[in-house]
Amino acid sequence: MNPVDATVPGRVRPRRLRHGALMRAMVRETRLHPSQLIMPHFVLPTDEGREPIASMPGIERMGRTELLRRIEADAELGVRNVLIFGLAAEGEKDPHGTASSHAEGAVPRAVQEIKKHFGDDLLVITDVCLCAYTDHGHCGFLDEHGEVLNDPSLAQLAAMAVAHAQAGADVVAPSDMMDGRVAALRDALDAAGCETTAILSYSVKYASAYYGPFRDAADSAPGKGDRQGYQMDVANVQEAVREALLDVEEGADMLMVKPALAYLDVIRAVKQATLLPLAAYNVSGEYSAVKAAAERGWLDEGRIVRENLLAMSRAGADLLITYHARQALEEGWL
Repeated sequence: MNPVDATVPGRVRPRRLRHGALMRAMVRETRLHPSQLIMPHFVLPTDEGREPIASMPGIERMGRTELLRRIEADAELGVRNVLIFGLAAEGEKDPHGTASSHAEGAVPRAVQEIKKHFGDDLLVITDVCLCAYTDHGHCGFLDEHGEVLNDPSLAQLAAMAVAHAQAGADVVAPSDMMDGRVAALRDALDAAGCETTAILSYSVKYASAYYGPFRDAADSAPGKGDRQGYQMDVANVQEAVREALLDVEEGADMLMVKPALAYLDVIRAVKQATLLPLAAYNVSGEYSAVKAAAERGWLDEGRIVRENLLAMSRAGADLLITYHARQALEEGWL
């Protein structure tokens, strides 16, 4: 073969399948659909009220009335899955987060209203964690030295999950990272007659710097110390697989990796090691970073959001929890 021939493409030309929008769409390997999206909401312990979150443009804390309006508008766009976070009422926080399991708390009341309004036309997931209800801001009970107590915290977490399920939640999602909490929740739910309530476990939750805006939104920052003693080391992948497999054994119905974008390798590893549906949480810091760059004209927000969601899905995520869910459908970014 002479040197000139070596530069001539042969019979195989991958570019043929990139020619034109219809061809690219037809052979696309990874696809996004509204049914994959889960929109998080922060609900106030009140009927009325709207409070913008400065560090999360476009996201608000809402009373129940406004929450229903927002969810209804989102449902018309195609967002049929919601994740509800509650805020404690004034003076409710205590060392054990006991208000987290009150039937009249922010989340149970909101769930009741949502289910009354939408019935089975909307899937309601509730976050189960004590940090928004403890006066110290940690996800479990503390001892006299400020260490988080694992086993004593499980009963309160289970009581919180039961309160949510009895209010009508379809799925409860423990995010505390206490050992054994999936089994504790499953046992408590079954004993309360809530055996059809599913558990979406925050199986792989890292001690990440990406959570800053969320802690503003949920008023859940720890007063002292940090959460590295119970959330995962950001350097570890094998530990993530171990955590996921333990939750499978304990009765989880779905698993989650949080955060998402800096942990695509973890999403892939967990997906390959398990058979359960897997969610990726596109967290507050990831959302706010894109928003800040887009507001300055540094990035095309729509293209970045689509690329990010595709990356999570391509890595193996079946479900996408993202604050961009509403806007992605509203603007046609998918």
